[in-house]
Amino acid sequence: MKKYTKYLISALVVILIGFVVYKKVYIPKHTYTLISPKVENLILSVKGIGNVDAKDIYKVSAGVTAKVFQIHIDLGKWIKKGELLFMLDPVDLPMQLESAKTAVKKAQSEVESLKKELESLKAQKKLAEVTFNRYAKLKKESFASQAEYDQAKAQLDSLSAQINAIKARIESAKIAVEIAQKNVKALEEKLARFKVYAPVSGLVVAKNAEAGQTLLASLPALEIVQKEDVWVKAYIDERQSAKIELGEKAHIKLRSNDKKELGGYVARIAPKSDAVTEEREVDVAFEKVPVPFYLNEQVEVRIDTGKLKGVVTIPANLLRFEKGVYGVWVEKNSKAHFQKVKLLGRSGDKVAVEGLDTSSALLDITGRKDPIFEGKSIIHD
Repeated sequence: MKKYTKYLISALVVILIGFVVYKKVYIPKHTYTLISPKVENLILSVKGIGNVDAKDIYKVSAGVTAKVFQIHIDLGKWIKKGELLFMLDPVDLPMQLESAKTAVKKAQSEVESLKKELESLKAQKKLAEVTFNRYAKLKKESFASQAEYDQAKAQLDSLSAQINAIKARIESAKIAVEIAQKNVKALEEKLARFKVYAPVSGLVVAKNAEAGQTLLASLPALEIVQKEDVWVKAYIDERQSAKIELGEKAHIKLRSNDKKELGGYVARIAPKSDAVTEEREVDVAFEKVPVPFYLNEQVEVRIDTGKLKGVVTIPANLLRFEKGVYGVWVEKNSKAHFQKVKLLGRSGDKVAVEGLDTSSALLDITGRKDPIFEGKSIIHD
């Protein structure tokens, strides 16, 4: 009996050792880094990618089809309002203008000449009136013949007719002066369009014309952007865009200098979303526009949407969305367990959650190729 008891005890020892070896050695263990949640204040924000853009881009064209004579500015240059940008070849317009000005002078001389002729006729008419009145009196007293009277009257009537004709010619000459002057003004305005000046102060961001090139009336030769019109056209996922309001603070990072964060604010929210990308355009203005700036440069935007006080926060990369719920993988008794949480908000690389405390041990599964599953045996660093 003692012999059998001895064998039984030995067998139990062997089984116990085998179980321990199986648990500690045979079953594979996976090493994970454990991360503890924190309690802190969290500024909520949403992120988006966009490009440097402008509220208004001034497209400068001449309004006439002509050959470019001179270009006075270049791409990437700052210009001032009213500065001469380029000149077009006016061909024979200057000669037409000089001819029109000569026509004005000629018409004005005609008016002056006719006025002088009118004064002469008026003087002659006064003398003819005196002669006519004398013959009328002499005829009445029978000292002048009918023929002499008729001749005096005919002379007076002829002068009156000539005066009326001259007056009509003067009015016609005045009209000719007005027409000639309008022609001069039209040619001057047309000629002025061959010199194109800057409508605003700003940066030349596009140049579509060179000296000697024929420029179409509808083709913009230059595009100018005012510094104060520069902003960021960002695209935010529809699920997050509802939280954004006008005037909210924004943080901007240019791709050319992603280490520096620039301040901004929400200036406009587009009323229409993109049906394909399911994103909404949000225009963010700079608090201070960077100089130089480059249109279409890629930008990362973060917009503050609120603040949570004393909440549990975890790294955003630990949050998972599985089977329709948010959760994180935690370590419990050396096993992996999916812990459901309620998402309260997000800010950059952090999220605020409900359902965890600072004693929770979160598994960092970021970048791992081995699958994670419920009950997986784990050890930690």
